Amino acid sequence: MTLYDLPWDTILEVLGFSVGILYLWWEYHADSRLWFASIVMPTISMWIYFHKGIYADFAINIYYFLIAVYGYIAWTRGIRHGKKSSATKIKQLPIRHIPRRQLLSCSAIFLLLWIALYCGLRYLTDSTVPVADAFTTALSIVAMWMLARKYIEQWIAWIAVDAVCVALYSYKGIYLYGILYGAYTIVAFKGYRNWKRLMQSHQSTPQAD
Repeated sequence: MTLYDLPWDTILEVLGFSVGILYLWWEYHADSRLWFASIVMPTISMWIYFHKGIYADFAINIYYFLIAVYGYIAWTRGIRHGKKSSATKIKQLPIRHIPRRQLLSCSAIFLLLWIALYCGLRYLTDSTVPVADAFTTALSIVAMWMLARKYIEQWIAWIAVDAVCVALYSYKGIYLYGILYGAYTIVAFKGYRNWKRLMQSHQSTPQAD
């Protein structure tokens, strides 16, 4: 058997599943290493999604790669304090609630993306799941940005995305990913509670001058 004859779809699916477990663990604990997994997973997923005809999810992984780089920088460089002329302290980006104005903007962007992606998938591709594919893709775009800004509400968005993905990937025969996103759904509920605890703990801890 040559390398060409190996079941690459299955191998990459298993590899993507494994990296996804690491991603879950790091995201749950608000660990910046999750962004490394976010760089690896899109590379694997693009191959799988393209060959399974889930075109919107294929395209969104380009965005995932770029937002992973941004998220890592935002999380690790944090927020600068002090005047430019003096020694500047760097405080790690805290977990926080999304401002109402940004929440409204995100909601509007999500709806516009969902409609646009649905129309593109419905009329320009042979997709058999345009509604679900467009929904998960549009909401994932917004959720990833919320994660990069460390807003706790990103977990709520992921609960919706992950639950739909379980049905979508099972329908398309990507069963390991269906299991993975089932785990994502459970962890998203727990992750919200854990981030809330971490946020409250951070807010109650006295900050050094």
